[in-house]
Amino acid sequence: MPTSIRLDAETDHRLGALASQTGRSKAFYLREMIERGLDDLEDYYLAADVLERVRKGEEQVYPLEAVERDIGLAD
Repeated sequence: MPTSIRLDAETDHRLGALASQTGRSKAFYLREMIERGLDDLEDYYLAADVLERVRKGEEQVYPLEAVERDIGLAD
């Protein structure tokens, strides 16, 4: 699926230099960055969304002691 992005000049220069020095394309490195970074972005933004719901009282939370008791880890 074609997608386009705009890079600032310095980032484009660095990406181009990396591609030239390694014999790979800029697209290769952009795909790598997206694939490797997407997990982190999902974790961050989805966690931030849950945190906001917790703060608003819209998300169920459980005390650690109750969880430990329910799964048999309580002393």
